[in-house]
Amino acid sequence: MSDDGPPVLSVESAGRPRGLFIAFEGGEGAGKSTQVRLLCEWLTAQGRPARATFEPGGTPAGAAVRAIVLDRAHTGLSPRAEALLYAADRAQHAHAVLRPALEAGEVVVTDRYVDSSLAYQGAGRTIGLDDVAAISRWATLGLRPDLTVLLDLPPETGLARARGRAAADRLESESLEFHQRVRDTFRTLAAAEPGRYLVLDATRGVDELAADVRARVGALLGERA
Repeated sequence: MSDDGPPVLSVESAGRPRGLFIAFEGGEGAGKSTQVRLLCEWLTAQGRPARATFEPGGTPAGAAVRAIVLDRAHTGLSPRAEALLYAADRAQHAHAVLRPALEAGEVVVTDRYVDSSLAYQGAGRTIGLDDVAAISRWATLGLRPDLTVLLDLPPETGLARARGRAAADRLESESLEFHQRVRDTFRTLAAAEPGRYLVLDATRGVDELAADVRARVGALLGERA
């Protein structure tokens, strides 16, 4: 498999207004789903068509993948098999949800995308970022977010939040060292492309974070107007 991967998909080539693609990333308990919901509510109130989605499991086929990768009964799953399952979920997600919505001119907001595979499988499982990135590029035809919002917080804090609301799933049950590698990788990815990331301290209040997200997304929408 070539590390160069296929060219980045241009939805403008379909001859329709190009939507805006936003991904929320971060460790366990960072508050991604809350911020996805708040952003979509704000976009809808502004009269902007918005689509909230998530990985893994944002399609019917993906729901089956999610049941495997997060179930603690599958603790013996190999890191490479895990990475391929996430890539399969993402390929279907891009095909059935992301591209159609973007081609229709919607703002698509996803809870997790490629960076999560780089952080969790590439670094957390230590199988290497290059291979995981190549698989993800192939699975999505190179589709990248216009903006990635990284909700950053210490893994101790996030795990305490996550484990306090429900029984720990397969990834939440991993060691603190695993989750520290995940956090470090998210931060490294963001530092490499500062223009495409918004990094926020997720220990701050929900409303403060939402306001910062709205400001950045509003500026992007203004640039597209």
